[in-house]
Amino acid sequence: MPKSDPHLHDPQTLYRQWEDAQWGPFAIGLDADKEQWQGLSGDDRSLVLWALSSLMVAEERITTKFSGLVSAYGTEEEATFLATQQVDEARHMQFYARFQDEVVADPQAIAAHVARAREQLSPAFAQIFDEALVRAHERLVAEPSDAAAKVDFVTTYHMVIEGTLGLTAFNFTWFLREAVRDDPALAEGVRHTLRSLLPTVALALTPPDREGTDWDALGASSEEIRDFAVTGLSRRLNVIGVPLESLGICGPVSRRTPSRSQQIIQASFG
Repeated sequence: MPKSDPHLHDPQTLYRQWEDAQWGPFAIGLDADKEQWQGLSGDDRSLVLWALSSLMVAEERITTKFSGLVSAYGTEEEATFLATQQVDEARHMQFYARFQDEVVADPQAIAAHVARAREQLSPAFAQIFDEALVRAHERLVAEPSDAAAKVDFVTTYHMVIEGTLGLTAFNFTWFLREAVRDDPALAEGVRHTLRSLLPTVALALTPPDREGTDWDALGASSEEIRDFAVTGLSRRLNVIGVPLESLGICGPVSRRTPSRSQQIIQASFG
């Protein structure tokens, strides 16, 4: 029996779903997180700060490098839905900045948080978020009616950054939450951002001061994290009819038993 095509919602349906799922980055209580942060060891704090740094910088990049796609809308319904995505990214950025302010106890302007977070990240991060994304956005701003420019931006943002790297980052972050400490408010913020597929950094990059393939604090190897990312990318490419194997950049995707961190995602979101 031939496999049926996946059902994709139209922009108006996506907009209505967004209206029914509102949340506020300042409505989440952080009292428990403040107390738990004080009890973390230095190594555990370093891991949490590294994860938050990736998220903080990624949120700033997407919030400020998305308006070109809104301007390249095809219908009014598409314009409305695209605008909601930029609003969501701004909320995510505000939430992570607030977590830094109130839990890490280092109140600063968002720009200062972003600058400090960049010190934790590698040149590979800049290649994706400061070069590829910025280049695609500038092209789209200059040519909003150019379909090729729009495809380039959507591929860079939705397929690679959001659909592959972002979901891999949250696969990692959810296990970090379980392995280090329960952070109820941070977890609630992560849940909201997951629902809108928060983009972030390539988590195959090794955290600071941790070498090798076995990351005990994460409960996963670098190979397992890369496999999760490639599997997600392969699934999304299949939806648009461009199998990953056809790109000539890697072999067939392996079918592993889900990792503990993947099981957390599946249990939490069905």
